[in-house]
Amino acid sequence: MRAIDDIALSLRLGQLHPTSVLNTLIATENEGGLGAVRQLERHLTRSADALNERQHPHSQLAQIWLSATRAYLVAQTEQKRAV
Repeated sequence: MRAIDDIALSLRLGQLHPTSVLNTLIATENEGGLGAVRQLERHLTRSADALNERQHPHSQLAQIWLSATRAYLVAQTEQKRAV
């Protein structure tokens, strides 16, 4: 999954741009639907917890990725219900 590579790179660099986050989430949905985004959310949940436990210097970025992914899922679900 390309999204995991994008997330890993941002964690290694310690940088995150909102446009990159949104583009990654859109690309993930385009590749595999909302199911792929949900799978990414589960992966991020485990990863953010692990980084937090290890007190990784960029663990906050993992939490931001997770929050953004959850917000994206909520927005997309609401949008599909409205249609």
